[in-house]
Amino acid sequence: MNTQKIGFIGGGNMASSLISGLIASGHSSQHIWVSDINPDSLKNLANNLAVNTTTENSEVINAVDVVVLAVKPQILKDVAEKAAPLIQQNKSLVVSIAAGISQSSLSQWLGSDIAIVRCMPNTPALVLTGATALHANPKVSAAEHDLAESIMRSVGIALWVEEESELDAVTAVSGSGPAYYFLLMEAMEKTAMELGLTKKTARLLVQQTALGAAKIALESTESPEELRKRVTSPGGTTQKAIETFEAGGFRELISKALHAARDRSIEMSKPAEKS
Repeated sequence: MNTQKIGFIGGGNMASSLISGLIASGHSSQHIWVSDINPDSLKNLANNLAVNTTTENSEVINAVDVVVLAVKPQILKDVAEKAAPLIQQNKSLVVSIAAGISQSSLSQWLGSDIAIVRCMPNTPALVLTGATALHANPKVSAAEHDLAESIMRSVGIALWVEEESELDAVTAVSGSGPAYYFLLMEAMEKTAMELGLTKKTARLLVQQTALGAAKIALESTESPEELRKRVTSPGGTTQKAIETFEAGGFRELISKALHAARDRSIEMSKPAEKS
């Protein structure tokens, strides 16, 4: 993979994180190209990561083996349709990280014979601890499959789903998921201050507790349920808090929230498919 030339159309935060991850994993910066309309973004990428930069998408497409579409969903149609002739000519692999844009829309804009991998990364990719789900259309070869996975694995874990529709569930779980944890942390921090802790102390305790719980879960072979039971002593403070959560319909609220996020993901993809 280190000899493959990778191009990014769009040089925003997610593209920058993927580029940083690729370079950290041994990919040559000289094999990476980025185009963007913002000269400041390009300057920062060139200065900090020593990659090739340009304001012309065509230069990127002509220089690389795989094109990563990293622009905002609302402008992707225009970008893709303008890029389509060169992508078809070069038979480029296209990797899209645009939320809510289906493979059928991408195929409509780029051409039905183009190999497309659609990805759903999340914001922890910005600190190289992301979770990304991928789905490939039938045009993607085994080698291209591995290449797309390698790109996304450079910023965290990368998992393939069998059906593209599963990406809507992924969006609800891991795509939007960081915000759920931030909301819980926000509420815990506020309450900790009400209980008498300083803001600095409350925030640090909440942050380290979240990190520790995640680390235990990642390194353990036990389920979250088993881990919860292990740290919940009968009749103790933790049990009292858990009982309060349960009495307030905590599980039902989580289910309702994730279903709402999944349904919104499906809804957001429809305007693109109709255009």
